[in-house]
Amino acid sequence: MTNEPDEFGATQPLASPDPDDQLPMRPRKKKSRRMWWIAGTAIVVAVAIVAGYLLNLANTYSSKTTTIDVRTQGQLQKDPNDNSLNILLLGSDTRGEGQDTAENKGEDGARSDTIMLVHVSADRKKMYVMSVVRDLWVDIPGHAERKINAAYSLGKYPLVVSTFESLFGVPIDHVVSIDFEGFKGLTNALGGVTVKNPIAFCSGQVNPSCFEKGTIELKDTAALRYVRERKAFDNGDFQRVQNQQRFLRAVARKLLNQATLNNPITVANIVNEVSPYLSVDSSLDAQTAGSLLLQLKDIKLDDVKMFTLPTGPAATGPGGASIIEQDTAAMTAISEALKKDDVQSFLDDPNHGTNAFGGSITDESDASDPASPSSSSASPSPSN
Repeated sequence: MTNEPDEFGATQPLASPDPDDQLPMRPRKKKSRRMWWIAGTAIVVAVAIVAGYLLNLANTYSSKTTTIDVRTQGQLQKDPNDNSLNILLLGSDTRGEGQDTAENKGEDGARSDTIMLVHVSADRKKMYVMSVVRDLWVDIPGHAERKINAAYSLGKYPLVVSTFESLFGVPIDHVVSIDFEGFKGLTNALGGVTVKNPIAFCSGQVNPSCFEKGTIELKDTAALRYVRERKAFDNGDFQRVQNQQRFLRAVARKLLNQATLNNPITVANIVNEVSPYLSVDSSLDAQTAGSLLLQLKDIKLDDVKMFTLPTGPAATGPGGASIIEQDTAAMTAISEALKKDDVQSFLDDPNHGTNAFGGSITDESDASDPASPSSSSASPSPSN
């Protein structure tokens, strides 16, 4: 590079040429814009796929579930400052084996085989599932004293809601009723669930399913029979509700597994299989249900507590019917706990009561994750 004199005669180095002025124009910006366009298009497509998937789930839920009327005059109004939820979960076997009718049970009209009150804490960090035995002797509004499971046959869902609200003094926010046949589809979609069975028993008159003591797998008809059997036990319905809790805990364990949540096909199969057997109140539409699931996304299995409402002793009601009397002190205590959104304090109280046979209201036999099913697992039996 040569130097040229300036106006004073001094020599100055020539400026180095701009490399960009010496090289041909590079297509970097065009290439960059093309890559951004491709990435943006991929994101839009991915969002569209996810949105379509969620819309399909919502449509399946909305089109296959049955909407039920649950409200009537005189029911409790929700306090706007109360963010906790009370959900009434009912189950019956009306479409398959063992349907709860007068023909095979000697009872006048339809009954609810499963009655659970689910309390979701206001901070959405805890969930409490309280089973209520079907023979509990209560006052049914407008019908004097009867077994609690008679409320449905006397006044359908509105009377069931009124009965629970009068018993516990808290409003029922939602009602979910599931036909037991839906349990078969649910366990099949999950590939079966595993429980620790504390008592060996058999259920079913034709091709019975037998469940050995220990770790077993439940699927299809075997799952249905496991949750509805009560005559095989000395303590009848109390053992059945614990088996139902054990089954629900196993389902929750499988549902909360990331392998399940991250598999869109499994999730779609679950919604598709269970929705036809679900009846929900009109306020629990797909949007509300989806929102609640998002609110509960961080809840863990240890945060779900299951127990049975304490009761008084077994007794004989009018006409010689077997009934279960109330434990009035326990009823008052659980009512206050629900109102204060502090059910844990009720469970922590050592004097919270027992079942009619003096047994514990909680069951921790299946609280930990069971081992893989052993050879004693009950195989699904053909439907009858």
